[in-house]
Amino acid sequence: MLGALSLSALMYAASPDASIADAAMQGDKDTVRALLKQAADVNAAQGDGMTALHWAAMKNDAELTQILLYAGANVRATTRIGSYTPLILAAQNGNAAVMEPLIKGGADVNARTSNGTTPLMFASASGNVAAVTALLDHGADAKTKESTRGLNAAMFAAASDRAAVIKILAGRGADLKATTNIVDLNAIDRASFAGILFGNPAPPPAPGAAGGRGPSAGSGQGPSAGAGPGGRGAPAADGRGAAAPQDNAQQGRNFPGFGRGQGKAGIDRNYQLNELVSTQGGMTPLLLAARQGYVESAQALLDAGADINQASAGDKTSPLLIATLNGHFDLAKDLLDRGADPMLASDNGATPLYAALNCEWAPKSLYPQPRAYLNQKVTYLDLMKALLDNGADPNVRLTKKIWYSGYSFDLSGVDEIGATPFWRAAYASDVNGMKLLVSYGADPNIRTMKGAGRPRAGDQDREVRDVSPLPPVAVGGPGVTPLQAAAGVGYGEGFAANSHRFAPGGMLAAVKYLVEELHADVNAADHEGNTALHHAAARGDVEMIQYLVSKGADVMAVSREGRTVADMANGPVQRIQPWPEALALLEKLGSKNNHKCVSC
Repeated sequence: MLGALSLSALMYAASPDASIADAAMQGDKDTVRALLKQAADVNAAQGDGMTALHWAAMKNDAELTQILLYAGANVRATTRIGSYTPLILAAQNGNAAVMEPLIKGGADVNARTSNGTTPLMFASASGNVAAVTALLDHGADAKTKESTRGLNAAMFAAASDRAAVIKILAGRGADLKATTNIVDLNAIDRASFAGILFGNPAPPPAPGAAGGRGPSAGSGQGPSAGAGPGGRGAPAADGRGAAAPQDNAQQGRNFPGFGRGQGKAGIDRNYQLNELVSTQGGMTPLLLAARQGYVESAQALLDAGADINQASAGDKTSPLLIATLNGHFDLAKDLLDRGADPMLASDNGATPLYAALNCEWAPKSLYPQPRAYLNQKVTYLDLMKALLDNGADPNVRLTKKIWYSGYSFDLSGVDEIGATPFWRAAYASDVNGMKLLVSYGADPNIRTMKGAGRPRAGDQDREVRDVSPLPPVAVGGPGVTPLQAAAGVGYGEGFAANSHRFAPGGMLAAVKYLVEELHADVNAADHEGNTALHHAAARGDVEMIQYLVSKGADVMAVSREGRTVADMANGPVQRIQPWPEALALLEKLGSKNNHKCVSC
């Protein structure tokens, strides 16, 4: 018979110097007691620095914690990896019963991990009110920030949806206006950054300021502090965009202020989307809660005095905008009802009105797009109407391409710089959205602008050569019309069909609305000389071709790089096979086929 001792205890009895931490790791209190009776070192650590007291805290074992403390366990022992104390591990679990004896035993309530995370931050993320209160009652500093991202306890609570904890922290001096650290990506070597981004791509954020979609609190790192698209520490959409290399009078006439804040020298060439990102961080507790769609936490922060319009210090994204970007329309409507300003735009010119459409019709991408809008009571049209009722301007234009529409691998072939919400609705063939915007004064004739460079579509870096005798369109000059957007702009680049999403009513319905009710010019050409007919031909859309021609579309139109309408139906780039039926129709109507099929 083994008697009162377990087999493991007898085994350890033969080795009194065996690590007591191993027994604690197994939760074997009998063996721990046996070893202590043999004068085993209660503070003996494992290879990573974990002691028996660390394991007792890790396992939420208040009884074992008391046993070890009575035996002289060191409450300030730290692990070799991360510098965790037993109190930090107990706080991470939010276990007040374990924390109380540790604090009474002299544990430092303001101890820090190697990256500066404190017990209060961990306890706040856990949501345990008793744990948070115990720390605060014993002198924990609610204003302290961890050193990696600059998060404080209120930010940990907000990013983890701990409304009850937020109320306590706010009443104990937490700074609700504090912001996370800002990283200036302009200071990073762009070639190196591109190598990191494209050589070993990581899952991107969801749009947000442009924030990601969820806290990342493992290993004491705390919630993701990126300024925003969705919770992986997203860089903010504050890059250089398709900026002009210098200011000129033409830019000012076409778009006042275009080119400002676009980087040191701007971009005057085809560009990668990572070049549109310049800053990261600057998030407040409210921004973190709004990014995740945490209604109760957002309300708790506002009730405690958080500024509803405090934008991120990174790319100037407001709480209303970040909620909308990530599809949290219910929260966005609540913020609007509480006084959020619908006119606050981020550095790329995006407003909540544009964001509602951009979220609803987000393109298919290599990484997940926000999907929260599918489970909201407030629809995108409801939110748009509420925004417009509260003074949103439907004619505000983007100042940069929206990098988070396609993340680091854009397939659209479209630079939406200068786009309005109406243009975005047209691009999505969203007739309901267009009608709503028009009823509130949207101008259906505002185009995008010509940027100084072209966005790289997919893995292609195609140079467009202007061989026309026409004078060039200046940077900032007129770009793509809403009609061209509805007809399928970008499809002629070869990748748009893989990503473009549009309303169930179809593209032709939008084209008919624009032509028949808004009297759009069917022969208007964009900055590259393409007409709506070019785009319909690139998709092989025989029905739309016939409709546009019936409305006076010129089948003889030629783009600036010398492509006829028929050429667009004949595989103009790789990955687009010819459309025989459309090609035959266009030839019959008189469009010249130059027989330059690239994909044949």
